[in-house]
Amino acid sequence: RPRYALSTKSQFVFAMKIYFCGSIRGGRDDREVYKQIIAMLKESGTVLTEHIADDKLEAEGEKDMTEREIFDRDVAWLKESNVVVAEVTQPSLGVGYELGLAESLEKPTLCLFRTTSNRSLSAMIGGNPKYTIHNYSDISSLPDVFQTFLSKHA
Repeated sequence: RPRYALSTKSQFVFAMKIYFCGSIRGGRDDREVYKQIIAMLKESGTVLTEHIADDKLEAEGEKDMTEREIFDRDVAWLKESNVVVAEVTQPSLGVGYELGLAESLEKPTLCLFRTTSNRSLSAMIGGNPKYTIHNYSDISSLPDVFQTFLSKHA
């Protein structure tokens, strides 16, 4: 089950494949938060969905692909991933779908909710015992959360 790669320092390190979920068509207000989270996650593995933080990606979605191509690609990435990390502060139908699919695929899933957002987390996310929920107010607290979650699922 573990996947290892040899680093440049001749030490074995875990090569984790991480599927990151964040809102696209549901709203791009948290793009800067996504950028910071993805940068942190890249310290521990490959983020398959790095494009979520792309400045060129607007709420209309990816314009160079059909909806079916996006769906097929994202489902393949989700199946390939070792874990799922979702920023769930910005409500999104797509993120909700990805979370449901991740659960059906039995992917370990970490959901991040920013308590300073003046929003409420859906009970369907917060009440799901299959998800690890982490409420945060300061993004600087997340590296320790990621280390704990990812090492548990290594």
